[in-house]
This record gives sequence, structure tokens and C-alpha cells, in this order.
Amino acid sequence: MRRPRIGICTALETARWGVWENEAMLLSRAYVDAIHRAGGAALMLPPDPAAGEDPDAVLEPLDALVLAGGADIDPASYGAPRHPETGRTKPARDAAEIALARRALERDLPLLGICRGMQLLNVALGGTLIQHLPDDVGHGDHRRHPGSFDNADHDVRLAPGSLAAAACGELLHTTKSHHHQAVDRLGHGLVASGWSVLDDLVEAIELPAARWALGVQWHPEVDPASGVVAALVEEAAPPRRARMAA
Repeated sequence: MRRPRIGICTALETARWGVWENEAMLLSRAYVDAIHRAGGAALMLPPDPAAGEDPDAVLEPLDALVLAGGADIDPASYGAPRHPETGRTKPARDAAEIALARRALERDLPLLGICRGMQLLNVALGGTLIQHLPDDVGHGDHRRHPGSFDNADHDVRLAPGSLAAAACGELLHTTKSHHHQAVDRLGHGLVASGWSVLDDLVEAIELPAARWALGVQWHPEVDPASGVVAALVEEAAPPRRARMAA
């Protein structure tokens, strides 16, 4: 029995390693380690300019797709002017991931969006974003220490019977938070299924019409106690896929 193959979209950033400093396609090791712990095989997916025309070429080998965290999404992709606090954006990454997300849903491929990935899922389905939370909620507790998860915990209330609650195994879930943007208007077909206890900000969304499509605003990959990544890998396992097809 082969391991389920989980594709993870990578960031496009300037990075330094050894004597080099160049643009790089990169991903935090935490995502890969979480998938390995859950029994999956991780395949890193760099932004592909051909994905808009042929997303199936990327998705065909996969059993599930993860939209990972990273840079702010270009507000032009959801028809909004840029807020002064919106950081450097990567339109090439946005375009590739929007195409992959839409086609993955059409193929009924299990999909998990993490932090930026949750926002990307929302934008891919026609939703919009809050570009700077302190302006909207009046505090910075969703990203207390940029670049660190220290003292970054807060609880999220999850809807009974939701995919989010099933993946987390509880209705009140402690999360690792690091974001200054969030979902505003929900995309087509999406429902909110988790809310921050700090301010009722939407922190989990899902697509009931899909086989398995979940977005979480927190970072389950850095929390060994979280069941979210494992729930995706279990859904993607080949025996599970065969039963679903039957």
C-alpha cells in the first residue's frame, strides 16, 4: 500500500543558504514533517505559470492538496485597493494557486488551506479579505510576535457537526496564530465553521458541497497535538479514495 501523495504549494521568496542569496521556492519544514508524521508523502509544488492553462498536469499525481501560509495575497485578485499595511505580494504565486484550488475542487481532491491558504481558498471562490486586522478588530493579538509562534495561542470555537470540528476532534480548539489578514466576505458555497474567542473573527471555513475542503486560519503543522493534517492525509489515503469512488 503506497502512502498518500500530498502536494504542498511553496512560497516564492528571496532566501539565503550557504554563500548564495537568490529567489527560491521554499517551504517551512513543519509542513513536510506534519505530513510525514501522518503517514503521507509530501510533494512540494512551486508556483507554475502553466497552472492556469493546465492545472491537471500538476494535480494528476496527487491524492490531496495543501495551500500553505506565506505572503499576503495581492488585493487585485479580489478587486480591492491595496492597504498600506499589505506586505509584498507574489501575484505569480496567487495566480497559480487560485487555478490549482479551483481545479482541485472540481476534481473532488481533498484540500486543506492553512493561514494564507485559507484566505486563498476564499479568494479563489470569489470572496474578499480584511487586509489589516488591527484596523478592523482593534488589536494585534492574531500576530503578537512577527516571525514567531511564542505566546501565539488562542482558542477557536468550532461548529458542531462541521468538518473543522471532526478534524480537530473537539469544539473548542487551541490554535497557533500568526496572521494580520483574514476572511471578510465568504466565497461562493463556503460556510464559516470556526470563530476566534478573542473577537468572533472567522478562523475556519469549509465547502459542504465538496468531498473534503477545509480552511483554517491557524497553523496546525506546528502543533504536534493537532489532528488537522492527519485528517487530510487519512481522507487522501488510497483505500479511502477507492471506497469513495465505489
